[in-house]
Amino acid sequence: MEYRELGRTGVKVSTICLGTMTWGEQNSEAQAHEQMDYALERGINFFDTAEMYPVPPVAETQGRTEAYIGTWLKKTGNRDKLVLATKVSGPGPAHIRDGKASFDRAGIRQALEDSLRRLQTDYVDLYQLHWPERKANYFGKLGYQPPREESDPEPRLLETLQALGELVDEGKIRYVGLSNETPWGVMRFLDLAERHGLPRMVSVQNPYNLLNRTYEIGLAEISHRERCGLLAYSPLAFGMLTGKYLDGQRPEGARLTLFERFQRYWGEPGLDCTRRYVDLAREHGWDPAQMALSFVNSRAFLTSNIIGATTMEQLKADIDSIEMPLPEELAAGIEAIHAAHANPCP
Repeated sequence: MEYRELGRTGVKVSTICLGTMTWGEQNSEAQAHEQMDYALERGINFFDTAEMYPVPPVAETQGRTEAYIGTWLKKTGNRDKLVLATKVSGPGPAHIRDGKASFDRAGIRQALEDSLRRLQTDYVDLYQLHWPERKANYFGKLGYQPPREESDPEPRLLETLQALGELVDEGKIRYVGLSNETPWGVMRFLDLAERHGLPRMVSVQNPYNLLNRTYEIGLAEISHRERCGLLAYSPLAFGMLTGKYLDGQRPEGARLTLFERFQRYWGEPGLDCTRRYVDLAREHGWDPAQMALSFVNSRAFLTSNIIGATTMEQLKADIDSIEMPLPEELAAGIEAIHAAHANPCP
């Protein structure tokens, strides 16, 4: 396993991070525990979850993923071996905090306390804002549409940082990060932290894969220069880049087969580009999924690549990608496809 520094913290996290959002929906508690056992055995010390998980998010299962991690931590006593990350939900879900989820002091504190209880731990290493509270272009939206009426968002950003700072001072959070954020949002949080002596954002958890490299446009330089690295989610584009959905296939139990909501990478441009990447991998004798993951692993602005698996076979193959650096010829082939078909699925 390889390890990279989390921001400027001095903490080293595995370049492969174990994602958990299927646990409690597509995976049972026993399967979740098996995945955690194996990941730790392979050198993964970084687990990522969220108060909203599993997905699709519904009231009946909300928080179940964290609860599964909590029972594993209690059973194994492995808390001190992990860098454990979770997220606080922003506005939107009607079933989270009675539909009043927000990043004010009371909302963040309640969310964290609930997560700590489910996780059966006294602290989280990385606490992330799951998506912006303000109107912004995230979750597959490229074009920014200014809201007709909006107050200055900066005072709320400052309040949010102050709330997080209080929890850091209490020892309940070690570090803070962002998710589904824009370049403006990242820089504003970094600036406010510097001006007011508040916790500095150490990471940005955004989508990044062969079908969606939009992170490179504005955020990659921020990650590099500010040492606020990418935690890449959906590195396989919800499984599209494995090739298993090509030619109209709908594998039983697969995410895009089960849940219609995951359509970000669906459609002719995505399918066409996926076929090109899958064909390229096979021409070079590579598994398409491992090629896609190896590409993400190779990015200089990456801190960690968040993989998710529903089977142990998938998990083992995904982790193996860390031992498979991209040959120059294969990397050149990827760039040729990207130059002709850039970001078909933002």
